[in-house]
Amino acid sequence: MGNQAASKGEPWQGFLGPNYGYVLEQYELYEQKPEEVDPELKELFDVWGAPPSTEELSDNRVLLKDDNRGSVAPMNTAKIAAAIKFAENIRTYGHLYASINPLEEQKKDMVLLHLEDYNLTEEDLKGIPVNILCEDAPSHVKNGLDAINYLTELYTKTISFEFHHVHNLEENKWLTQMVEKGEISHPLSSEKRINVLKRLTEVEDFEQFLHRTFVGQKRFSIEGVDMLVPLLDEIISCSVQDGPKTVNIGMAHRGRLNVLAHVLGKPYEMIFSEFQHSPNKDLVPSEGSTGINYGWTGDVKYHLGADTQIKDESTVRARLTLANNPSHLEFVNPVVEGFTRAAQDDREAIGYPTQDVTKSFAILIHGDAAFPGEGIVQETLNLNQLTGYQTGGTIHIIANNMIGFTTESVDSRSTKYASDLAKGFEIPIVHVNADDPDACLAAAYFAYEYRKRFNKDFLIDLIGYRRFGHNEMDEPMVTQPKTYEIIAKRPTVRALYAKTLQEQQVLSNEEVDSIQEQIQQKLKTAYDKVPPKADKKHHLMELPEAVINGLPNLDTSVSEDVLYDLNSEIVTWPENFNVFPKLARILERRAKALEDNGKVDWSLGEALAFATILRDGTPIRITGQDSERGTFAHRHIVLHDHVTGDVYSPLHTLSDVSASFDIHNSPLSEGSVIGFEYGYNVFAPETLVIWEAQFGDFANAGQVIFDQFISAGRAKWGQKSGMVLLLPHGHEGQGPEHSSARLERFLQLGAENNWTVANVTSAAQYFHLLRRQAAILKREEVRPLVVMTPKSLLRNPFSVSDITELTEGSFKRVIEQPELGQNADSVERIVLCTGKVSSELTEKLQKQESNMDWLHVLRVEEIYPFPRRIIAEIFARYKNLKEIVWMQEEPENMGAWSYIDPKLRSVAPEGVAVKYVGRRRRSSPAEGDPTSHKQEQERILLDAITNEHIANDAVTR
Repeated sequence: MGNQAASKGEPWQGFLGPNYGYVLEQYELYEQKPEEVDPELKELFDVWGAPPSTEELSDNRVLLKDDNRGSVAPMNTAKIAAAIKFAENIRTYGHLYASINPLEEQKKDMVLLHLEDYNLTEEDLKGIPVNILCEDAPSHVKNGLDAINYLTELYTKTISFEFHHVHNLEENKWLTQMVEKGEISHPLSSEKRINVLKRLTEVEDFEQFLHRTFVGQKRFSIEGVDMLVPLLDEIISCSVQDGPKTVNIGMAHRGRLNVLAHVLGKPYEMIFSEFQHSPNKDLVPSEGSTGINYGWTGDVKYHLGADTQIKDESTVRARLTLANNPSHLEFVNPVVEGFTRAAQDDREAIGYPTQDVTKSFAILIHGDAAFPGEGIVQETLNLNQLTGYQTGGTIHIIANNMIGFTTESVDSRSTKYASDLAKGFEIPIVHVNADDPDACLAAAYFAYEYRKRFNKDFLIDLIGYRRFGHNEMDEPMVTQPKTYEIIAKRPTVRALYAKTLQEQQVLSNEEVDSIQEQIQQKLKTAYDKVPPKADKKHHLMELPEAVINGLPNLDTSVSEDVLYDLNSEIVTWPENFNVFPKLARILERRAKALEDNGKVDWSLGEALAFATILRDGTPIRITGQDSERGTFAHRHIVLHDHVTGDVYSPLHTLSDVSASFDIHNSPLSEGSVIGFEYGYNVFAPETLVIWEAQFGDFANAGQVIFDQFISAGRAKWGQKSGMVLLLPHGHEGQGPEHSSARLERFLQLGAENNWTVANVTSAAQYFHLLRRQAAILKREEVRPLVVMTPKSLLRNPFSVSDITELTEGSFKRVIEQPELGQNADSVERIVLCTGKVSSELTEKLQKQESNMDWLHVLRVEEIYPFPRRIIAEIFARYKNLKEIVWMQEEPENMGAWSYIDPKLRSVAPEGVAVKYVGRRRRSSPAEGDPTSHKQEQERILLDAITNEHIANDAVTR
């Protein structure tokens, strides 16, 4: 070998093999973004420059030593390069030729893996040492030809692999070694294989029993991907040995009843009673650990979740949870991730909570059409390495039946595989044939070991089919006749596996039959316990008394001494910390505010609320796209050193605190983050969990979570939440997309005291509202809180409160305009309004020179539940009242009017008209032109306080 070749090739000799293609890819990245390159390779690139290309190697002959077998032979490097490329292509593209589809019997032509296309012969390969092509090959592999055959067999079986896109060298090497050393495919003991057959028999017989017994009823059966249940068993079994305290599962409705029955242990008789609409409260075994939660309206059986305990003899090893999930399929994903993070966080110390990713992990089961089809999947995958959201790796399983409702894969995605989305997040992927149980268990072991070692996501593409239609009333032959002709003739995985075990003399025919008979008898016995069908009379479940009664009046005041002490701490930073000068002046003014005039603005009121809540021992978690600074630069809870870039957070250093404060700027995603925070709150109900929208309008992107989970979760599933939503709202001339948080939607969803919707106007009101919410977290009255937070009002003098308003009293549902309504006999009109426009009205009133005795104004600070009694009592004081006016800045078909109109009419004194002042009905929430906005805003304010009767239609023209 010449000196030039030696100097060029010697540093790279250790990489001539499975990773050489990866080395070349990393060098391309090195030229563009050297900071992102694997450190080991970056060091080589820095010293030696570019690695030799295959063309450069082909001009030389190198001396190769087979370390495993001791031979030394000269070899043309062109042949070596071609053989390396051949081996790499097997690893990279072998999955294309693997037997992973149970409905395909014929082996595919391996067009990318033809020997002659690489200008190689078998003799050429025999002369190449094994370690060049497969350094982890077993001892029976003697030469390069054996290595190629070994790799071909390994990568094209009923289990195949995609991890070429995983760029971390250590991970890629580990994944390759696990596969090529055969460490994922340990031979299963006869006992384990028999147990798998028993489980498959339970899975199949349960579905068939439902099919025969409850004819025509929907169940969304698991049949075709039956191995999902043993796969889950294996992952959970692996995890329990390592000590996680919780395992959280999220899935859609396909196969859910089977998972509930066999993974969560929900008694058969409870499931049967749900099909038969029979009473089932007495069917849970007295010592059973499976908790089934129902709200008062309930949900269909294949949306329900459950909790159970994983026990080792009498010792409880872990908590196992299957999350409730409506028909929005993948939207449960971030909720389960929130469960998991909450289970990992220790919130009992000051500062950020300490996280232990070994305490809990998540398993998410996806549909093959939904995984690439629903954007919430991508949003959730994006959370997996973010500081505020990562959970140390999730195991994803695509229960792939190769169809979505009646839509075939070719019409439901633009990618080869349902799993391809995961490649963008460098998640290793295993495709496995759902009709090969041994391969499926190998995939489960592989997934768990990767998650355990690297604390990152892993995906199993479990490829099967769907034996029936989308539900059991569909006829799939109508839309997929050829596919279902094959399925109708195909034995089930249970039958196939039983035959395999019989042929291998693991079980006899009689033993297989005996297993099935025992399970069928168990099903029959359970069914016999189910009470008769309930009578036809419809019984509505009663709401819990705490829900009916609403929130109690709580004293949320804080002593002046405490507020002064806390304020001095939250506006203090280390001496050598360089706060941006402009911000420093703002914070210094905030520090003196209480001492100089006892005034509290919005941001200070919020900071004091947070500090006092932490002092009371309640943990806080707040996230949003700009939550550390605040979208409107008002909060500044996390400070940045403008010289060093260091970060300092005063709320993390408070004295006399025994609870964590967790604040994170979130990714630019509403659906996944809201779902995550909701899940966190459900799993950690003692924590004040707050999600803040950048603008209230952006909450639109999380509407499914509002509709299906937060507003209705307790009614459907008995799932309590005290989550807080901060939604900036107010018409300020910023156009249609930065004005409305869609107040009307939250009011429309308001029923059964399911949440509180507030639109407060002062720092004190906000202070007390947050403290009230923290106080009810552990009470039965707990419910979510939706706050229409301000924008311009953040710095408006009308929102500033006196410190005495914090040291006395509590949150007020309705506030009366103090300078009005004093002469009860004179008042003819009462104007009610809410939020920012209330302050504008106050400003307008202060400029009026005429006598306003005829007018009174009420600020409705809590809109839902409607403060009926308080408002009725106020109305009753004014005997000469002629008009009740609701004034709002939103269009008539938006905002609170549609909700408030019938409420006001129900409490209006007899003969008093109820009228509306505001913008006319519109399709868009606001004007785009700021000048038009100002004119319209001025008109609304004047109409409300002009001493003329308002015509019923005057403001809608």
